[in-house]
Amino acid sequence: MAPSKESSSSTSPLEKFSKWIQLKIYQFEVTLALYMFTPTEKVVFYSILFLISSLTVIAMVLYFPQHVSFIVGRAWFYMHGDVSAEGAVRAALTGSSATAAAVAGKAAEATATVVREL
Repeated sequence: MAPSKESSSSTSPLEKFSKWIQLKIYQFEVTLALYMFTPTEKVVFYSILFLISSLTVIAMVLYFPQHVSFIVGRAWFYMHGDVSAEGAVRAALTGSSATAAAVAGKAAEATATVVREL
């Protein structure tokens, strides 16, 4: 007997969502032929998939902003020429040399302290 409309319309949104998730998992497993794997093979496959996905997300979070900044800088250079790029390079060099001098000073102080203690 076919289910009546009352029984299909009386399902809760949670049940509908659960059925939808089950359908998506089934489609995923059929598409990649995972339904043929043993449970151990599935664990290994899903572990590798999780590792690759998480490393990709971490790489995007860490390096994508720097990449976008680089691309914007290149676009700025191609549109406006060398004037602002030259100023940016000078600022970066003076800022890095000042930072390097500060770090070198702190390292020298730490070394002197260690030598005195020995």
